[in-house]
Amino acid sequence: MKKLKCHCGTVEAEINLPGNLEKVLRCNCSLCKRKGAVMSMVKNDDFKIIKGEDKLSLYQFHTKVAKHYFCSMCGIYTHHNPRINPAMTGFNLGCIEDIDTFKFKDILINDGRNHPLDKK
Repeated sequence: MKKLKCHCGTVEAEINLPGNLEKVLRCNCSLCKRKGAVMSMVKNDDFKIIKGEDKLSLYQFHTKVAKHYFCSMCGIYTHHNPRINPAMTGFNLGCIEDIDTFKFKDILINDGRNHPLDKK
């Protein structure tokens, strides 16, 4: 179990992670390119907000299917539900105290700029 915290500590979540992170990624969509976060994913059941849910702000754009959450106090992106699979929660690895995102090598790039759901 890992604990996720925004910068100011207002928002906290518990994440049930496997022994090793199965997927570490960045995304090149218009939003993720700007936030620059290193992320991972778990099933929604493995992600639980334990503090500050009322301080989370929701941002949606384009198709308004994906849900991007950030702390309304400090502005830090904490997690999201992607439109390709809303049953998953992507989360900001930089919000987990004992994970150093600068030590990751060969981070997978998710091609959100050319999202498959935009090619209909």
